[in-house]
Amino acid sequence: MNRPTLSLIAAAAALAAVTGFAALTAPGGPDAPDADAAARLPVERSSLLCPAPSTSDLAETTYTSFTPAGGGSAGSAKAGTAQLMPSVSSLAAPDADKPKKDDEKDTEQDADQDQDTDTAPKDPAADKPVVSVKEPGKPAAGTATGAEAPALIGAAEGRLAPGWAAQQTTTVTVGGARGVLGVSCTPPDTDFWFPAASTAKERQDYVHLTNPDDTAAVVDIELYGPEGALKAEAGEGIPVPAKSSVPVLLSTLTGTAAADVTVHVTTRTGRVGASVQAMDDKAGSDWLPASADPAGSLVLPGVPADATSARLVAFVPGQDDADLKVRLAGPTGSFTPASAENLHVKSGMTTSLELKDVTKGEVGSLVLTPAEGRRATPVVAALRVTRGTGVKQEVAFIPAAGPVGERATVADNRAKGSVLSLVAPESTVKVKVTASAGTEAGAQAVETYTVKAGTTLKVQPPVPAGLKGSYALTVETESGGPLHAARTLELPEDGIPMFTVQTLSDDRGTVAVPRAVQDLSVLDD
Repeated sequence: MNRPTLSLIAAAAALAAVTGFAALTAPGGPDAPDADAAARLPVERSSLLCPAPSTSDLAETTYTSFTPAGGGSAGSAKAGTAQLMPSVSSLAAPDADKPKKDDEKDTEQDADQDQDTDTAPKDPAADKPVVSVKEPGKPAAGTATGAEAPALIGAAEGRLAPGWAAQQTTTVTVGGARGVLGVSCTPPDTDFWFPAASTAKERQDYVHLTNPDDTAAVVDIELYGPEGALKAEAGEGIPVPAKSSVPVLLSTLTGTAAADVTVHVTTRTGRVGASVQAMDDKAGSDWLPASADPAGSLVLPGVPADATSARLVAFVPGQDDADLKVRLAGPTGSFTPASAENLHVKSGMTTSLELKDVTKGEVGSLVLTPAEGRRATPVVAALRVTRGTGVKQEVAFIPAAGPVGERATVADNRAKGSVLSLVAPESTVKVKVTASAGTEAGAQAVETYTVKAGTTLKVQPPVPAGLKGSYALTVETESGGPLHAARTLELPEDGIPMFTVQTLSDDRGTVAVPRAVQDLSVLDD
């Protein structure tokens, strides 16, 4: 092949790479778009993971899945899918630890047993979705009972992917796991921080690790108490098989009993979903979601008005100590709680602050910022909130949450018992709240609210007309910001104020896609 031909081929390849197979702009036509400008397009695939809901035979679990309307690509020809599927159960053989009776005679028998296991019929339910969304704007629900309900692995594609959200809500009325345990199903990741966990004797805290992929993941769990890192060699190199979920009891990783512990979950290989299930013998139980990424300023939204106590737990992952100013953003403005103006958090040590009944009968949100004259040091934080007293108390957790951004959704709202907390820590925000159709019946409803700077607005969210079943709430920032939000779901039982709190963060339903433009100058020598 001669040299001119090679040059022509190279030029054509370079042109295709630069233009990204886009149509060339004709001479005299409109100017090419700015190469630095990126278009925001709907995502085409989303993943969500829900942990195994409970170890109680009396557990009643509801799953709600929802995709907001209007988020999909207009050019999408297919309706798409959004399904939550059961994870694979433990792959360890039930009798793997049993010694053989006769090592010299059982080789053939073992081979026959292995063959029988490999060819055994599968549970038909394992191949069926627990919940499947059919169309944007209409939630779908499913249920499970008892302690055998597995973790769920979910995927959404096409026009059902942008903004896809799911929640599992479990009710246990008696026993050590009593309470309402609510958790938003989360996308897989490689790094998680959980302040406000515990290895105390009265607590049983499990970190649930769920692997959505076709290959095994390897996970490390580090624990940090008030005096620093806790020895936890058993937390190193934990294998999580493909498409499976593994619960790890925190107290088995260390011999130290600590009331306040920060848990750090990272993956060596692969990715997982991670949530901490906290069970207190006296105060009930709930899920502790991961804190927002370490940051110099944090917002913990939606402390209930009737909270009888609130315990703030904070941790500094880096090498520098942090000095934080603690404020409560209430209905009329922000103030510093009595005797809690500043919080000093030593590097590598879990620090707690008892705020008691900080809200004083009015809903509020904690805002943590660098103390005056101090530089910002990244921290993570969470609140342990209690309602009620004595044997009639119930506990929930509020982690530091990222902003709502353009849009955020929380599923599984009921006709009664849902409370929305909207927080504007810096400037006034105009907010649009959309109540979806119901899982069985009901018409969409929309309301608009204004949240003044430095305040928390308590909202009884709109309820769909003719509602049957549950529904989803979508929160959108229309102007101002940033906005933070949380939803409290109250399900009282026998005089116990059982409840759970879910924070709302940007659903990342869109992604920035750089525009490709022609640049023929790269062809010049």
